[in-house]
Amino acid sequence: MTEQTTQAAAAGPGPADASSPQHHPGLVLAIVLICQTMFILDINVVNIALPHIQRDLGFSATGLSWVLNVYMLAFGGLLLLGGRAGDILGQRRALIAGVVVFTVASLVGGLASSAAMLLAARAGQGIGGALAAPTVLALITVGFPDPARRARALGAYAAVSGSGAAIGLIIGGVLTDWISWRWVLFINVPIGVVLLILAPLFIAETDRHPGRFDLAGSLTSTLGMTALVYGFLRAAEQGFGDAVALGALGAAAVLLALFVAVESRAQQPIVPLRLFADRNRAGGYIVLLFVLAAGNGMFFFLTQFLQQVRGYSPLQAGFAFVPLAVLILVSSGVAGRLLPRLGAKTLIATGAAAISVALLWMAQLTPQADYAVALLGPMVIAGLGMGILLVGATTVLTSGVRAEDTGAASGLLNVMQQIGGALGLAILVTVFGAATRASSGTAHQVLTEGVTTAFTVGAAFTACTILLTLTMKTQQLPALEPSAAQESAR
Repeated sequence: MTEQTTQAAAAGPGPADASSPQHHPGLVLAIVLICQTMFILDINVVNIALPHIQRDLGFSATGLSWVLNVYMLAFGGLLLLGGRAGDILGQRRALIAGVVVFTVASLVGGLASSAAMLLAARAGQGIGGALAAPTVLALITVGFPDPARRARALGAYAAVSGSGAAIGLIIGGVLTDWISWRWVLFINVPIGVVLLILAPLFIAETDRHPGRFDLAGSLTSTLGMTALVYGFLRAAEQGFGDAVALGALGAAAVLLALFVAVESRAQQPIVPLRLFADRNRAGGYIVLLFVLAAGNGMFFFLTQFLQQVRGYSPLQAGFAFVPLAVLILVSSGVAGRLLPRLGAKTLIATGAAAISVALLWMAQLTPQADYAVALLGPMVIAGLGMGILLVGATTVLTSGVRAEDTGAASGLLNVMQQIGGALGLAILVTVFGAATRASSGTAHQVLTEGVTTAFTVGAAFTACTILLTLTMKTQQLPALEPSAAQESAR
């Protein structure tokens, strides 16, 4: 990383006392990665169970998508406020408070007796995740000031972030098939309890930076993104000529413009606009937006294709994603080692190219497609690309951040992941709906036509990230010394 990065990290919020639990960096990293895994898993662990949820709670076909989107919108919309909460209150306090809310909401969701109760619980999970998730990256930044060790820690973070969606599908399939869909929510409860026990023991509290919460910025950003996603989902069902869809999209434009205006004048904004002053960081945020838009759509439509067209059970569909999850984990580890030599820019471009190839390959699916021939290859390529790209993008977005902005910067990184997923799914569902309405043939043929069209548009999203790397400056990072690499591994 750059000298500026090292200095920023060194000046970052430190332990509150000399007896800091940071003497156990391996345990700290394990705790925060378990926390990140829980939040990332919860996006797609529910995905695989959607048909069973729809049957038991009476969701309509359109309403069912809100089981995913209400979580991502609450999570993404409030992440910026959560990031600032970590800066003001202390990262450990924010982590613990978020895990409490998330764990309680998971319990309520598992007990849900109606669609409304489940959606309320999913929103609660999103709120808890929004409060705690930004602290994960901030604690890594603070706990690993050495550039070489931080590169390894960020590689682990990227592996968790990238593979969590695929692993969530696997776990969701196992729980839904073997027990009940309710356990895709109940499973968070024991994990949350363990985190609440370990966090106070091994994570030191960071220094608090006095300030105020930017409630106006949080409100306009959350309402604006919700209106934007709702507008696209409404258009997917009714078409873009629908007055309600157009009204929602218009309201989104106004609210998001107000958000920018509020942030430019706020004394302590949830999104300091100076974070976008760095060309690499600004490009990195857009990269995450595009890639997560395509990636979330890929998971959603592949699960529908496997279960509704190919007749897979939830368990079979979940295990179909094993190669993807494994390759993300492997490639993230390799990318962490290659990062000092190749640089983040090269990793991002290479990963984006691989994901684009994989999606274009999937766009050739037919209703009779064989898994080994038509899906295994692109899943392997997509897994390699995601792991490589996320290491590069995460490194860019954590470089040179001011100490007082670590929480906000971490929150914005997670926002791009969640909002990218929600907005991308909404756009691709709109594309899917238009393609299926224009298609003819059997139900399987129509659904496949919609899925492959969505994959083609998703490939266009990731291809845009290759162009974005042309605007980035090349950064040379210090090579990993063997001793540093070994210590980071511990």
